[in-house]
Amino acid sequence: MHPAFSVIFLTTLIGVGQGLFLALFTGHLYSVIKVVPMSADPQTFYGLGSLVALVFLGGGLFASFFHLGHPERAWRSAARWRTSWLSREVIVLPGFMGMLTLYGLVQYTAWNPVLTNLGPIIVDLSMVVGVLATIMAFALFLCTAMIYACIKFLQEWASPLTVVNYTLLGTASGFTLATAFAAMYAPELVRFYGIWAIIITITALFTRIASLIRNSRIKHKSTLQSAIGVRHPKVVQKAQGSMGGSFNTREFFHGKSADFLKSIKWIFLVLVFPVPVLMIMMGLSSAAFATLLVAFAIQYVGLLAERWFFFAQANHPQNLYYQTI
Repeated sequence: MHPAFSVIFLTTLIGVGQGLFLALFTGHLYSVIKVVPMSADPQTFYGLGSLVALVFLGGGLFASFFHLGHPERAWRSAARWRTSWLSREVIVLPGFMGMLTLYGLVQYTAWNPVLTNLGPIIVDLSMVVGVLATIMAFALFLCTAMIYACIKFLQEWASPLTVVNYTLLGTASGFTLATAFAAMYAPELVRFYGIWAIIITITALFTRIASLIRNSRIKHKSTLQSAIGVRHPKVVQKAQGSMGGSFNTREFFHGKSADFLKSIKWIFLVLVFPVPVLMIMMGLSSAAFATLLVAFAIQYVGLLAERWFFFAQANHPQNLYYQTI
């Protein structure tokens, strides 16, 4: 497939926003049950952190408009929510942004009334809002990934690993950013976020490698014989049938060589996984904000390459006719 940069930025930016919120709420929840220390300034840390997550989500939403032929009709994309994962994403994304905004305001303004007690655990408004926002964050991961995983004839995408990788990669980038953010506003939480960022990143490495191995072993259901309805064992295409390009050759094929794809694969495998892990380990020793921020920046650049490769690797059955141009 031909990767659209608007969709690449959409999926990676909202993934960072979702992951950052999940990191913030995990820290909040763990501090409530006394597993980690409470941030010295929880209002600023959780309130400002929610704003940063909201900026990433807004950036992804803005990028999505460049993928629309008629942006003024974007509201219509929510009409098919019963059957379309894209429509569900269009509904869940602003809903999650709204819950995230409410969570940040509750934290920043400290208007956080206690609702009930569950033994030693105090359940206040921010916790209830945080739980609801967490559910919506995972629902958004599911909707975004299922847009591609539900397309059965694109066998590289049609796998549960697509949902797993979208979730883990977005969460990993969010926790890496939370580690850098904590180095500036909550140094006592840097180790907590850093260790989780490493664990999630390494887990994502295994699941992403699993998807690469799976895709390398795919036996495509469509063949040259089935494409043209001829059962002869030897079918060779001599010409495309036209001298110039077309919509099919532009939109369903990336136009790059196999060597280029291979180089992109190794670039993202290095930038998304081992380099950030090593830099986080270096930054944990001194809670170095600059080192941890660079770790996030490198990982995000790697995620752009990963997402480009994800789209480009999908082989549309129509390419059986057009081959590679």
